[in-house]
Amino acid sequence: MPVLLFLIDTSASMNQRTHLGTTYLDIAKGAVETFMKLRGRDPASRGDRYMLINFEDVPLGIKAGWKESHATFMTELRNLQAAGLTTIGQSLRTAFDLLNLNRLVSGIDNYGQGRNPFFLEPSIIVAITDGNKLTSSGGVQDELHLPLTTPLPGSELTKEPFRWDQRLFSLVLRIPGHATVEPEPLGGVPPDDSAITPMCEVTGGRSYSVFSQRMLNQCLESLLQKIQSGVVINFEKTGPDPPPGEDEILKPGPQSWHCCHKLIYVRPNPKTGVPIGHWPIPEGFWPDTNSPTLPPRSAHPHVRFSCLDSEPMVIDKVPFDKYELEPSPLTQYILERKSPHTCWQVFVSNSAKYSDLGQPFGYLKASTALNCVNLFVMPYNYPVVLPLLDDLIRVHKFKPTIKWRQSFENYLKTMPPYYIGSLRKALRIMGAPNLLADNMEYGLSYSVVSYLKKLSQQTKIEYERLIASVAKKVVTEGGIKVRDRGGDISLAQRRDFTQLLASITGETAALPLELNSKEFSGFQLAPLNKSLKPQGFRNAYDIPRMHLLDQLSRMRRNLLSTTCLLRGQDTDQLHSVPIAQMGNYQDFLKALPQPLRDADPEQPKRLHTFGNPFKLDKKGMMIDEADEFVTGPQNKGKRPGSDTNMHGIGGGGPKRRRCMSPLLRPGRAYSPPVSPAASPFRPPLTESDQSESDSEAVFGNLYNPETCETGITVQPGEILSVPLLDVPGPGNRVEDDADGDIEEENGLPREVELSEGSEDGGETGGVVEEQRPARYPSPGELKKVMNSESLEVNTELRALITKEIRKPGRHYEKIFYFLKQIQGSFDTRLIFLQNIIKEAARFKKRVLIEQLENFLEEIHNRANNMNHLDGF
Repeated sequence: MPVLLFLIDTSASMNQRTHLGTTYLDIAKGAVETFMKLRGRDPASRGDRYMLINFEDVPLGIKAGWKESHATFMTELRNLQAAGLTTIGQSLRTAFDLLNLNRLVSGIDNYGQGRNPFFLEPSIIVAITDGNKLTSSGGVQDELHLPLTTPLPGSELTKEPFRWDQRLFSLVLRIPGHATVEPEPLGGVPPDDSAITPMCEVTGGRSYSVFSQRMLNQCLESLLQKIQSGVVINFEKTGPDPPPGEDEILKPGPQSWHCCHKLIYVRPNPKTGVPIGHWPIPEGFWPDTNSPTLPPRSAHPHVRFSCLDSEPMVIDKVPFDKYELEPSPLTQYILERKSPHTCWQVFVSNSAKYSDLGQPFGYLKASTALNCVNLFVMPYNYPVVLPLLDDLIRVHKFKPTIKWRQSFENYLKTMPPYYIGSLRKALRIMGAPNLLADNMEYGLSYSVVSYLKKLSQQTKIEYERLIASVAKKVVTEGGIKVRDRGGDISLAQRRDFTQLLASITGETAALPLELNSKEFSGFQLAPLNKSLKPQGFRNAYDIPRMHLLDQLSRMRRNLLSTTCLLRGQDTDQLHSVPIAQMGNYQDFLKALPQPLRDADPEQPKRLHTFGNPFKLDKKGMMIDEADEFVTGPQNKGKRPGSDTNMHGIGGGGPKRRRCMSPLLRPGRAYSPPVSPAASPFRPPLTESDQSESDSEAVFGNLYNPETCETGITVQPGEILSVPLLDVPGPGNRVEDDADGDIEEENGLPREVELSEGSEDGGETGGVVEEQRPARYPSPGELKKVMNSESLEVNTELRALITKEIRKPGRHYEKIFYFLKQIQGSFDTRLIFLQNIIKEAARFKKRVLIEQLENFLEEIHNRANNMNHLDGF
């Protein structure tokens, strides 16, 4: 997972404009966005991590670190402003420290245990600057210097601030302010001669001198090719040069291939996506178990290669590591020799106990196709150990003799002790896991191990502290520094020179001595804090000079007035509120002290009427059957739009709140409501709607009607019948003896107001309403009303049955209970039942489908026997 860190120059010189009309900072922002778009086309970019640093001090300079998201990165990039100095040395140190922050926690540096190329965190630092002079608070610098002091724990274990998997590339903007007529140079982009170029070359990167937008795009394409997983190694020649070839001409002096500072590619495993290796590159010292400290290592290991041809050695069951070298003069020279069957051994100086050059740990070899050069990393001193392991496999058949064990123990004495772990893993792969003892030491003393653990804990604390400081973005406004005048003022230039001369001669009293300006060299004036509200009645310095007279009159008026104001607030401040804040009543309530608890907690809370007058309490809201909103308590006054109010009849006591549908209460019967056709909520059906009423009873929309108490009651399983032909005459009045709460006037049922405490309508409350004018409804109108009521009942039944079908299990009693309450004609009930069977088929309820089909067949048989009566 490569880390791409962008270091953007935000010094004031980045505000200079080019002939394109944009500033250098705008070009830098556009270059970063273009780079990210081009990188996003590569599938390998999914694991990329982007960071952003500018030239401000820590932690303000870290705009996007380890925890910031991609959106935060883009926001901070667009908000960059060019104002400040060119402190590129400090910013580079901040970038390296940020990258090295969690290396000790993860342990990928493996101090004192060899360098593992497969333990890496590849990082690319892209610095975009204008290449001007390096300025700081101390002056102008000619060379780039990184600070030596750093808060990062464990930084003393490496000589350089960077690591071998971190490379620096610099884009130096040289785009002129006026368009040039001269053609651009062809070929590659040349390196720049600014102060950052040597730093780029030391880390294994390079700089680009950008003179146009085309060259900038070319540099971005080149940077995309540089994102490789690998580590940088210094290759140096040791010993004599190889014998020249037939067509080769010897050149005196050092050659370019004698010393190369290049990358070796560490390819990830295609299955896991993580590099896998077996053998480390040895350290440049022999570990001492009695040493209390570790010697510092260089960031890039110095690997020496011998030009003596030797035979490559590989054993089938012994693992080895193979790394490809980046193209360089060394790889070009080896490929030109055209000898793919010979190799050059590689060494690390001082890695052995009794040898300065050390023992070979691998070799350089050209590939068979002569298209690249590979570095083979083998066990330490592989010319000795590989023949021993080959004899163990082929001759001794993993049963070593005493002589072989003695030779193997002699080899272990010359091998660095940190190779024990890698050798044990290799022997386990070979099938000989018991050759090494478990109590062999790894070469580090107890004090060194304790010190490394302590560094890991300190680094973790520093990591969390820095992450928290970057997230907070605390802006600390610096004060105004008092400049110290370079030298003392001459006495002749002082204004009081004549008085001073008179005091020296003794004519007048001696003048007081001037203060020493060096005593206040670090003195700063506090800047004006704009976030604090000025308090003219408490601090006289908050009053502008031009407002002094107005403030005095205001203070006089405030003193003589008898109005009780808030403490520390005058009349003008009390009533001078911006219009946009006048309706901000919620913040005013939050600022009030906590009120006392209510004496009667059951009493509903009173809502304040400030602000939106249409603000309603959602908790006390219900929906009536006519889609009207009723808020607050439901027991005061009459329901708006009721039949009694429509006819101008006043009256009655408090009406009880409507209960839920009796279909949800199996213990009670359902009473289909029959209301007059002149009801304002149910307009009479037209003749065209009458033919569709039966099908709409099944396919109607979902609705939650409230209960209505009427005089017609249907028990479950009972046939619904209404005496449509026997309509009572005018003035007839029939009282229901069963319930005693429902009356019939002129053949029509009328609702009587019920008390709040009644449940079944057994008690009546309030004053009996006056009689309505007599009306003679026709049988057709009554049938239409009954069809509209059955439509609502069947709609609710279908919703309840569908809900039961969706429930898991095989408890279908409620479904058949609801089916017995379906209302309407025989065809309507058959269509309803068939749709219920289709709904059960959607959820694959096979048992329920069988029971419903049996139920349907039973209905057909019963209907045939009862001459198609409307009953189940």
